[in-house]
Formats: sequence, structure tokens, C-alpha cells
Amino acid sequence: MGGADGEAGERTPVGGAVTAGRRVTLAGAVAVLVAANVLNNRLAPRLAPLTSAVATGALLALARRSGLSWSELGFHRRSRGLRIGGALASAVAAVYGAGIAIPATRRFFRDERALSLSTARAFEEALLQVPIGTVLLEEVGFRGVLHALLARSYGPRPAVVVSSALFGLWHVLPAMDMATANPALSGLASGEAPGGGASGDGPRGGGGGDGRPADPRLEVSRVVVGSVAATGLAGAVFCELRRRGGLAAPALLHVATNSLGYLFARLAPAEPFRQGERPVPAPEHPA
Repeated sequence: MGGADGEAGERTPVGGAVTAGRRVTLAGAVAVLVAANVLNNRLAPRLAPLTSAVATGALLALARRSGLSWSELGFHRRSRGLRIGGALASAVAAVYGAGIAIPATRRFFRDERALSLSTARAFEEALLQVPIGTVLLEEVGFRGVLHALLARSYGPRPAVVVSSALFGLWHVLPAMDMATANPALSGLASGEAPGGGASGDGPRGGGGGDGRPADPRLEVSRVVVGSVAATGLAGAVFCELRRRGGLAAPALLHVATNSLGYLFARLAPAEPFRQGERPVPAPEHPA
């Protein structure tokens, strides 16, 4: 980290042969992330901040033990990263505000996971669970440690591709929950037109033209595939932000996208259910 402000550029030397030690370190980092993902999304979601903090520490220890510098891990260009991330976070807030103000898009922001929470729990999610339980681990894990390990052995471009693909797969479990918690997005992924009717001649909810309702498993699969693709692409964008502003830039955008989602989901005015439509109950254990 060069300079008083850590503004020195990042230099990631690409080694020759990929040694067994590097493979073990990379496999260990992936194993830590997999374990944290299962704990945070299935076994102990309320303990996500603790789990993520421990996992982040373990990942940084692996990376530093393997010889990676703090600059290689993305802890550089702090001032630039704060400026870039702050500007993007403001843009996210503006988009969310417009989204809940426009009737045609409002329902896509009404997430039952946020609406089912008390005010105190919503603040816990926005101010603790998201920044520490989600963003800290994902940014340090994928844009920091995994990216640096891959870049050192294979070069920067493969590092972006592989870390972003793994970031997309990381969202399989959250996407399965989202398919239930946000029926509007689930219906859109299943072929439902944004205005409320189904695309084509099928009934509302993505059913086929013969009037049969859509298979719920197929709907969930579509949401999962779409989420993995979208978050994989987002991972590539975050990698570019990391290149330009270190980890601070993608971290601020990431926090804004997730934390403000809880706030604006609660601010979005409720809409009456259309004829034949039933409200979708919130999950018993919101993540």
C-alpha cells in the first residue's frame, strides 16, 4: 500500500507454474466460502455477521500466508474508491426512489423478506446483517482474496471470469429464497408480463397456454438461473470497480444496493391484489 492514502497502483505478478501450494490455498479459500454460504443461508442466518467476520479473517490469513500483499488484495486507492462508491450509492438510491414512485415498477421492490420484519429487525438487516454478514465477506472473499489468488497464478482476466462465475454460483441459495419472497420477480422470470398478465396466452403466473398453472419448481429454477447470471455479471462489474478504486468502491455500491433495498421495500406503497391473486406469505425464517 503505497503513499499515506494507499493510492499506489495494484501490481499482481503472475508466477510461472501453478504450484501445489497455490492450489491448496485456492481450494481452502473456496471451502471457507462454501461453508459460510451454507451457514449464513440455511443453518444460522441470524449469526451471519459473526460467521462472515470469522470467515473473512480466515480468508485474509490464508492470503497473507501465501504471500499476497494488502495492495494485491484490493486494500488500496481508498480515496478514489470512496468517491466512486459514494457516487454509485447515490445513483442506487435515486433508482430505488423512482422505482417505488412509478406504479408500473413499484411491485418489483416489495420484497416479503423486508416487509415481514419489524422495524428493529429491518434496521438490523440494513445496518448489521448486510454490511457485515454479506458485503464484508463477499467483497473480501471474491474481489479480494479469490481475485488475488487467481490473478497471481493465471492472470487478471481469468481472475475476473472465475471469481465472477463463483460469485454467481454463491447466490443459488439466496435466489431460492427470493423466488418465494418476491412473487413479482418470480412471475417475471416465469414469463409473466410486467403489467400483471402473463405473456402469451397463458394465465397470470406464467402458466402455459392450455390453462395449467406453471410448475413451481420450474419457476424457482428460472429465478435461480437468472439470479446466478445477473450476479455473475455484477461480479464482473464489481471487479472493474475494484481495479479502479480498490475494494472500497464495490463495497459501497454493494451495501447501498442491499441495505437500501430493505428501506425502499418498506417505503413502497401497498397495492391491492388483483382478482384471483393471493398474497404470498413471508418465509418463516427471513434471511
